[in-house]
This record gives sequence, C-alpha cells and structure tokens, in this order.
Amino acid sequence: MDQTATLLVCCPDRKGLVAALAQLLYGHGANILDADQHTDPVAGQFFQRIKFDLSELRTDRTSLEAAIGEVANRFGMSWRLADGKQRARTAIFVSKYDHCLYDLLLRQRSGELTTDIPLIISNHDDLEPVAEQFGIAFHHLPITKETKRLQEDKAIELMQAADVNLVVLARYMQILTRDFLRTYPNQVINIHHSFLPAFMGSKPYHRAYERGVKLIGATAHYATADLDEGPIIEQDVVRCSHRDSVQDLVRKGRDLEKVVLARAVRWHLDDRVLVYDNKTVVFN
Repeated sequence: MDQTATLLVCCPDRKGLVAALAQLLYGHGANILDADQHTDPVAGQFFQRIKFDLSELRTDRTSLEAAIGEVANRFGMSWRLADGKQRARTAIFVSKYDHCLYDLLLRQRSGELTTDIPLIISNHDDLEPVAEQFGIAFHHLPITKETKRLQEDKAIELMQAADVNLVVLARYMQILTRDFLRTYPNQVINIHHSFLPAFMGSKPYHRAYERGVKLIGATAHYATADLDEGPIIEQDVVRCSHRDSVQDLVRKGRDLEKVVLARAVRWHLDDRVLVYDNKTVVFN
C-alpha cells in the first residue's frame, strides 16, 4: 500500500517558507522523498511540491493537516494534500475520433497512468465497441442545443455515482457549459489540436495549411468557460512543410495529440500541477 503523500502550496514569496514546511514535516515524523520549488518574481509568488513518506508518522493525518493549516495561515498559503492511497478515478469524454481514447486506455492498462476509468461518455455511439473491448461502461448522451444542459446533468450524475474526480476530453467535440466546469474546477483536461493560442476553435489543421505554417502543435489545458483559453499544462510541436497536405498535417498532429494529452493527464494524476493566474506551474 502506498504510504506517501504530496503537499502542494502556493503563497506570496517571503523568507522562511521552505524551512517552515520542512520543519513541520520533520516534527511529525514524515520523511521528505522529493521537493521542488519555483518562484515567480513578477507575480511575487512561491510554489512548492513536497512528496513525503508517512510510514513513520508520529501523529495521525488529522493532526498533520491541522499543523499544515496553521503554517498556511501564518504565511497566507493555499495548499492541497494528496494521499498516495487514494487512486484517482477518471471519466473520458469522446465523440468520434478514437486515437486519444485508445492511447489513454492502453497506457492505463499498462500501469503508466495510475487511475481507474469507470466510464466513457460520448455524444455519439461510434466508440462503444472500444469501451466494450476494455470492459468499461459506455454512456451515449446525444447532444442538441435544446438538450445540452440536461445531458450534462446526466453526465455529472453518472460521474458522481462513480466517484470521478478527473475528466479527460479526448477529442470531445462539444463545448462544456460554465455550470459543468464549475462542478469540476481544474479537473477537466482538454486536448486541442493546435499550438495555442494559434488557431483556436474548429479546423485548426485546415487553417494551418492555409497559412502555410512550418510547425503544427497540440496543447493540453484545463478547460474553462472561455474556449481554448484555459491554463496550459503541456504543448509540443512537429515540423511540416509546403509538401504536406491537410491530411498529412492531421496525421502528424494526431501523433502529437496522444503524447501531449498523456503527459498532461499523468502530471495531473501525479499531483505535479499548480494553477494560478490562468497559468500553471508543472513540477516535472
């Protein structure tokens, strides 16, 4: 059984932050396994990720959290403590494209992504055989303008019943409403098939071809009410040329989409991402 926990903190930068957290954990018998930190000199913000061993803890979890809360109040910290025993539960939303879905399911099956996937939700039924192949419940919730909110409520009900705490939009070709995103803040990861902020919205490969770009990319970000403008977690690019057709760009781009989305999901699951000012700090 995993006997580790991860502490993520964010606060205004000042002296004594690292020492205060290290002394707190040492005092409770926790052994620090890994620590990483970052300071944004422009925003004047301090960020830290500490992974530590709980096996020789001299107090209980409640006492530890109370002590962290006291230090957090003193330094004006926002913080989150993730328990290594608690395995994340992920819902995947898809439409008709299967490349990202297959990639995530295979990585999860091989143990690369440490999460359970209790359900797949789609506005089309095309990918139901994929869910059956992996033994995962598939829910077809067709979307129209009139039924969008109703279907989103059904999706939320399904996810809450399955204790889902991460949503991955694996080329889900629908814009989620503000109400849905408010239910899962910074817990919805989307893959967009361009190097944002270039070519937001639909058909980015076609627009990239028309513009004659020499690089195309993919971007994984937390979804927000502003389309394709959420905090960016990961990006990557591949070269292209005048010889590439739109189909060539799509083929190259799909390879990128899989890798970029998988990295973002893995870092989220490993509690390596902190969000602030519509940006992220990723401790990787």
